[in-house]
Amino acid sequence: MIRTAARDRIFKGLLLAAAAAIILICGGMFYSLISGAAPAFDHFGFFRFIASSDWNPKTGSESYGALPFIAGTVLTSLLAMLFCLPLSLPVALFTGEYFRGRRIAKVIGTVIDLLAGIPSIVYGLWGFYVIRPVIVDLGLSSQGFGILTASVVLAIMVIPYAASLSSEFISMVSRELKEGAYSLGGTRLDVIRRVVFPVAGSGIFASYVLALGRALGETMAVIMVAGNQPRMPKGILQGVRTLTGNIVIEMGYAAGLHREALIATGVVLFVFILLMNLCFSVLKRGKKA
Repeated sequence: MIRTAARDRIFKGLLLAAAAAIILICGGMFYSLISGAAPAFDHFGFFRFIASSDWNPKTGSESYGALPFIAGTVLTSLLAMLFCLPLSLPVALFTGEYFRGRRIAKVIGTVIDLLAGIPSIVYGLWGFYVIRPVIVDLGLSSQGFGILTASVVLAIMVIPYAASLSSEFISMVSRELKEGAYSLGGTRLDVIRRVVFPVAGSGIFASYVLALGRALGETMAVIMVAGNQPRMPKGILQGVRTLTGNIVIEMGYAAGLHREALIATGVVLFVFILLMNLCFSVLKRGKKA
Protein backbone atom coordinates (compact mmCIF):
# COMPACT_ATOMS: atom_id res chain seq x y z
CA MET A 1 0.00 0.00 0.00
CA ILE A 2 2.82 2.38 0.90
CA ARG A 3 4.68 1.59 -2.31
CA THR A 4 1.51 2.23 -4.33
CA ALA A 5 1.02 5.60 -2.63
CA ALA A 6 4.66 6.50 -3.32
CA ARG A 7 4.28 5.62 -7.00
CA ASP A 8 1.14 7.75 -7.17
CA ARG A 9 3.00 10.71 -5.67
CA ILE A 10 5.88 10.27 -8.11
CA PHE A 11 3.49 10.06 -11.06
CA LYS A 12 1.61 13.13 -9.83
CA GLY A 13 4.92 14.97 -9.50
CA LEU A 14 5.89 14.04 -13.06
CA LEU A 15 2.57 15.31 -14.37
CA LEU A 16 3.01 18.55 -12.45
CA ALA A 17 6.54 18.94 -13.81
CA ALA A 18 5.31 18.39 -17.37
CA ALA A 19 2.56 20.99 -16.93
CA ALA A 20 5.05 23.45 -15.43
CA ALA A 21 7.48 22.82 -18.29
CA ILE A 22 4.81 23.72 -20.86
CA ILE A 23 4.08 26.97 -19.02
CA LEU A 24 7.79 27.79 -18.81
CA ILE A 25 8.34 27.05 -22.50
CA CYS A 26 5.42 29.28 -23.54
CA GLY A 27 6.57 32.01 -21.16
CA GLY A 28 10.12 31.74 -22.47
CA MET A 29 8.96 31.97 -26.07
CA PHE A 30 6.86 35.04 -25.36
CA TYR A 31 9.66 36.71 -23.38
CA SER A 32 12.28 36.09 -26.07
CA LEU A 33 9.97 37.41 -28.79
CA ILE A 34 9.07 40.51 -26.80
CA SER A 35 12.75 41.13 -26.01
CA GLY A 36 13.69 40.89 -29.68
CA ALA A 37 10.79 43.07 -30.82
CA ALA A 38 11.05 45.70 -28.07
CA PRO A 39 13.43 48.03 -30.00
CA ALA A 40 11.05 48.12 -32.97
CA PHE A 41 8.04 48.79 -30.75
CA ASP A 42 10.00 51.50 -28.90
CA HIS A 43 11.04 53.11 -32.18
CA PHE A 44 7.67 53.09 -33.94
CA GLY A 45 5.17 52.46 -31.16
CA PHE A 46 3.02 49.32 -31.00
CA PHE A 47 -0.18 50.84 -32.39
CA ARG A 48 1.64 52.77 -35.07
CA PHE A 49 3.46 49.59 -36.05
CA ILE A 50 0.26 47.58 -36.51
CA ALA A 51 -1.66 50.48 -38.12
CA SER A 52 0.96 51.65 -40.62
CA SER A 53 0.99 50.30 -44.17
CA ASP A 54 4.50 51.51 -45.01
CA TRP A 55 7.15 48.79 -45.13
CA ASN A 56 10.49 50.06 -46.39
CA PRO A 57 13.68 48.21 -45.35
CA LYS A 58 15.96 50.53 -47.34
CA THR A 59 18.84 51.73 -45.17
CA GLY A 60 18.56 55.43 -44.38
CA SER A 61 14.82 55.60 -44.93
CA GLU A 62 13.64 52.60 -42.92
CA SER A 63 9.97 52.50 -42.06
CA TYR A 64 8.04 49.47 -40.90
CA GLY A 65 4.32 48.87 -40.59
CA ALA A 66 2.64 45.48 -40.34
CA LEU A 67 -0.86 46.40 -41.51
CA PRO A 68 -0.48 44.96 -45.08
CA PHE A 69 0.69 41.64 -43.65
CA ILE A 70 -2.05 41.57 -41.01
CA ALA A 71 -4.62 42.23 -43.74
CA GLY A 72 -3.10 39.56 -45.97
CA THR A 73 -3.09 36.99 -43.16
CA VAL A 74 -6.67 37.69 -42.09
CA LEU A 75 -8.11 37.84 -45.61
CA THR A 76 -6.49 34.65 -46.87
CA SER A 77 -7.38 32.71 -43.71
CA LEU A 78 -11.01 33.85 -43.43
CA LEU A 79 -11.66 33.31 -47.12
CA ALA A 80 -10.10 29.85 -46.80
CA MET A 81 -12.47 29.04 -43.94
CA LEU A 82 -15.43 30.16 -46.07
CA PHE A 83 -14.31 27.68 -48.73
CA CYS A 84 -13.58 25.01 -46.12
CA LEU A 85 -16.90 24.99 -44.25
CA PRO A 86 -19.28 23.85 -47.02
CA LEU A 87 -16.90 21.04 -47.98
CA SER A 88 -15.59 19.76 -44.66
CA LEU A 89 -18.84 19.66 -42.66
CA PRO A 90 -20.71 17.44 -45.15
CA VAL A 91 -17.72 15.09 -45.21
CA ALA A 92 -17.74 14.99 -41.39
CA LEU A 93 -21.48 14.18 -41.37
CA PHE A 94 -20.95 11.52 -44.04
CA THR A 95 -18.22 9.69 -42.13
CA GLY A 96 -19.37 10.42 -38.57
CA GLU A 97 -23.15 10.02 -38.88
CA TYR A 98 -24.72 8.88 -42.13
CA PHE A 99 -22.27 6.07 -42.99
CA ARG A 100 -20.57 5.62 -39.64
CA GLY A 101 -18.98 2.19 -39.31
CA ARG A 102 -19.37 1.31 -42.98
CA ARG A 103 -16.47 0.53 -45.27
CA ILE A 104 -16.94 3.61 -47.44
CA ALA A 105 -16.73 5.86 -44.38
CA LYS A 106 -13.55 4.12 -43.26
CA VAL A 107 -12.01 4.53 -46.72
CA ILE A 108 -12.88 8.22 -46.87
CA GLY A 109 -11.66 8.70 -43.29
CA THR A 110 -8.35 7.10 -44.20
CA VAL A 111 -8.00 9.33 -47.26
CA ILE A 112 -8.70 12.41 -45.11
CA ASP A 113 -6.05 11.37 -42.59
CA LEU A 114 -3.55 10.87 -45.41
CA LEU A 115 -4.32 14.30 -46.82
CA ALA A 116 -3.81 15.84 -43.39
CA GLY A 117 -0.28 14.43 -43.30
CA ILE A 118 0.86 15.86 -46.63
CA PRO A 119 3.58 18.54 -46.19
CA SER A 120 2.42 22.07 -46.89
CA ILE A 121 5.05 22.56 -49.60
CA VAL A 122 3.26 19.89 -51.66
CA TYR A 123 0.03 21.85 -51.43
CA GLY A 124 1.98 24.92 -52.49
CA LEU A 125 3.33 23.15 -55.56
CA TRP A 126 -0.13 21.88 -56.41
CA GLY A 127 -1.52 25.39 -56.10
CA PHE A 128 1.26 26.81 -58.24
CA TYR A 129 0.92 24.31 -61.07
CA VAL A 130 -2.86 23.66 -60.93
CA ILE A 131 -4.91 26.36 -59.18
CA ARG A 132 -2.90 29.33 -60.45
CA PRO A 133 -3.15 28.36 -64.16
CA VAL A 134 -6.90 27.75 -63.75
CA ILE A 135 -7.39 31.27 -62.42
CA VAL A 136 -5.32 32.63 -65.31
CA ASP A 137 -7.35 30.63 -67.85
CA LEU A 138 -10.58 31.97 -66.36
CA GLY A 139 -9.32 35.47 -66.99
CA LEU A 140 -9.50 36.45 -63.32
CA SER A 141 -5.82 37.35 -63.08
CA SER A 142 -3.02 37.68 -65.58
CA GLN A 143 -0.52 35.81 -63.40
CA GLY A 144 -2.82 33.89 -61.05
CA PHE A 145 -1.09 35.01 -57.86
CA GLY A 146 -3.18 36.60 -55.13
CA ILE A 147 -5.51 36.21 -52.18
CA LEU A 148 -7.97 33.99 -54.06
CA THR A 149 -5.34 31.45 -55.09
CA ALA A 150 -3.79 31.38 -51.63
CA SER A 151 -7.21 30.97 -50.00
CA VAL A 152 -8.13 28.03 -52.23
CA VAL A 153 -4.84 26.29 -51.40
CA LEU A 154 -5.29 26.97 -47.68
CA ALA A 155 -8.86 25.67 -47.81
CA ILE A 156 -7.73 22.39 -49.38
CA MET A 157 -5.06 22.14 -46.68
CA VAL A 158 -7.37 22.66 -43.69
CA ILE A 159 -10.37 20.66 -44.93
CA PRO A 160 -8.86 17.34 -43.74
CA TYR A 161 -8.23 18.77 -40.25
CA ALA A 162 -11.70 20.22 -39.87
CA ALA A 163 -13.46 17.21 -41.38
CA SER A 164 -11.53 14.60 -39.39
CA LEU A 165 -11.91 16.32 -36.02
CA SER A 166 -15.57 17.21 -36.62
CA SER A 167 -16.30 13.63 -37.60
CA GLU A 168 -14.81 12.38 -34.32
CA PHE A 169 -17.01 14.70 -32.26
CA ILE A 170 -20.11 13.83 -34.29
CA SER A 171 -19.50 10.11 -33.89
CA MET A 172 -19.22 10.52 -30.09
CA VAL A 173 -22.81 11.73 -29.73
CA SER A 174 -24.69 9.21 -27.60
CA ARG A 175 -26.61 6.63 -29.59
CA GLU A 176 -29.35 6.65 -26.93
CA LEU A 177 -30.00 10.34 -27.51
CA LYS A 178 -30.40 9.83 -31.24
CA GLU A 179 -32.62 6.78 -30.81
CA GLY A 180 -34.79 8.77 -28.42
CA ALA A 181 -35.22 11.45 -31.07
CA TYR A 182 -36.10 8.84 -33.69
CA SER A 183 -38.65 7.28 -31.36
CA LEU A 184 -40.39 10.66 -31.13
CA GLY A 185 -40.80 10.73 -34.90
CA GLY A 186 -37.74 12.73 -35.83
CA THR A 187 -36.16 12.34 -39.24
CA ARG A 188 -32.43 11.99 -39.86
CA LEU A 189 -32.24 15.72 -40.56
CA ASP A 190 -34.15 16.49 -37.35
CA VAL A 191 -31.74 14.33 -35.34
CA ILE A 192 -28.71 16.06 -36.85
CA ARG A 193 -30.17 19.54 -36.35
CA ARG A 194 -31.66 19.06 -32.87
CA VAL A 195 -29.39 16.42 -31.30
CA VAL A 196 -26.05 16.04 -33.08
CA PHE A 197 -25.22 19.71 -33.61
CA PRO A 198 -26.24 20.87 -30.10
CA VAL A 199 -24.30 18.06 -28.41
CA ALA A 200 -21.22 18.08 -30.65
CA GLY A 201 -21.38 21.79 -31.45
CA SER A 202 -18.55 22.90 -29.17
CA GLY A 203 -16.28 20.16 -30.53
CA ILE A 204 -17.11 21.05 -34.12
CA PHE A 205 -16.42 24.70 -33.34
CA ALA A 206 -13.09 23.72 -31.80
CA SER A 207 -12.23 21.83 -34.98
CA TYR A 208 -12.68 24.94 -37.07
CA VAL A 209 -10.74 27.05 -34.60
CA LEU A 210 -7.81 24.65 -34.95
CA ALA A 211 -8.19 24.71 -38.73
CA LEU A 212 -8.19 28.52 -38.66
CA GLY A 213 -5.04 28.46 -36.53
CA ARG A 214 -3.38 26.23 -39.12
CA ALA A 215 -4.38 28.64 -41.89
CA LEU A 216 -3.13 31.68 -39.97
CA GLY A 217 0.26 30.11 -39.34
CA GLU A 218 0.86 28.59 -42.77
CA THR A 219 3.94 29.84 -44.59
CA MET A 220 5.39 27.91 -47.52
CA ALA A 221 2.19 27.12 -49.41
CA VAL A 222 1.07 30.74 -49.17
CA ILE A 223 4.45 32.12 -50.26
CA MET A 224 4.29 30.08 -53.46
CA VAL A 225 0.90 31.38 -54.64
CA ALA A 226 0.07 34.66 -52.85
CA GLY A 227 2.23 36.97 -54.94
CA ASN A 228 4.26 38.25 -51.96
CA GLN A 229 3.65 41.96 -52.49
CA PRO A 230 4.21 44.03 -49.30
CA ARG A 231 1.30 46.39 -49.84
CA MET A 232 -2.34 46.74 -48.84
CA PRO A 233 -4.49 44.45 -51.00
CA LYS A 234 -7.20 46.13 -53.05
CA GLY A 235 -9.07 42.96 -53.98
CA ILE A 236 -8.96 39.19 -53.68
CA LEU A 237 -7.15 38.92 -57.02
CA GLN A 238 -4.30 41.16 -55.89
CA GLY A 239 -0.96 39.85 -54.66
CA VAL A 240 -0.49 39.85 -50.92
CA ARG A 241 2.06 38.93 -48.27
CA THR A 242 1.21 37.36 -44.91
CA LEU A 243 2.89 37.82 -41.54
CA THR A 244 4.64 34.46 -41.70
CA GLY A 245 5.57 34.92 -45.35
CA ASN A 246 7.14 38.29 -44.68
CA ILE A 247 9.30 36.86 -41.90
CA VAL A 248 10.53 33.95 -44.01
CA ILE A 249 11.23 36.06 -47.11
CA GLU A 250 13.21 38.82 -45.40
CA MET A 251 14.76 37.28 -42.27
CA GLY A 252 17.71 35.81 -44.19
CA TYR A 253 19.22 39.20 -45.00
CA ALA A 254 17.69 41.39 -42.28
CA ALA A 255 19.80 43.09 -39.61
CA GLY A 256 19.36 45.74 -36.95
CA LEU A 257 15.99 47.49 -36.90
CA HIS A 258 14.84 45.46 -39.90
CA ARG A 259 15.34 42.18 -38.04
CA GLU A 260 13.66 43.60 -34.94
CA ALA A 261 10.67 44.67 -37.03
CA LEU A 262 10.37 41.15 -38.42
CA ILE A 263 10.42 39.74 -34.89
CA ALA A 264 7.73 42.29 -34.03
CA THR A 265 5.52 40.88 -36.81
CA GLY A 266 5.98 37.49 -35.18
CA VAL A 267 4.81 38.98 -31.88
CA VAL A 268 1.73 40.39 -33.61
CA LEU A 269 0.87 36.95 -35.00
CA PHE A 270 1.55 35.31 -31.62
CA VAL A 271 -0.73 37.76 -29.80
CA PHE A 272 -3.39 37.48 -32.49
CA ILE A 273 -3.60 33.70 -32.16
CA LEU A 274 -3.55 33.92 -28.35
CA LEU A 275 -6.49 36.32 -28.43
CA MET A 276 -8.35 34.07 -30.83
CA ASN A 277 -7.85 31.06 -28.55
CA LEU A 278 -8.83 33.13 -25.51
CA CYS A 279 -12.07 34.19 -27.18
CA PHE A 280 -12.79 30.58 -28.04
CA SER A 281 -12.20 29.51 -24.43
CA VAL A 282 -14.52 32.24 -23.14
CA LEU A 283 -17.25 31.27 -25.62
CA LYS A 284 -16.86 27.61 -24.71
CA ARG A 285 -17.15 28.31 -20.96
CA GLY A 286 -20.15 30.57 -21.56
CA LYS A 287 -21.89 27.84 -23.52
CA LYS A 288 -21.29 25.28 -20.79
CA ALA A 289 -22.61 27.68 -18.14
